[in-house]
Amino acid sequence: MSYSSWFQAHGEKHKAIMEKLTTLNDEEVIAYFRFENMVEKEPDFCPLYKENKKCHDMKELNCYLCACPNFRFDDKGFKKVENKTLYSTCNIDSKDGSQYISDDAIHQNCAGCGVPHHDAYIKKVFDRDWFKIMQKVLPKV
Repeated sequence: MSYSSWFQAHGEKHKAIMEKLTTLNDEEVIAYFRFENMVEKEPDFCPLYKENKKCHDMKELNCYLCACPNFRFDDKGFKKVENKTLYSTCNIDSKDGSQYISDDAIHQNCAGCGVPHHDAYIKKVFDRDWFKIMQKVLPKV
């Protein structure tokens, strides 16, 4: 699955959940997306929920920004770095992020970074339209 197809499908799942939460205020929406609640009420949002497993080793994981607004990707690749194609990067160069490098590709590895999964960060960038928050993630076409 390409980054673009995952991104679009995930955004649609997010939108469907938000359509059910129209009576909640912003604080309540953010609280709804906490990992423990999502595992119980939205088990199809993430494949890891079926195993009750977190994608990041954090005590209080919030899944509102499952994809990070600081992530940048291009399915065609941004550029060549030696003989490898750079497909994704971190826009803020998080100290907790890293790169996965294979024989022919470089991908951003966000597993060690929890920036977008804290309530405080989500409140700072919050919008009920996930695609608005994520608009800089996609390459300009």
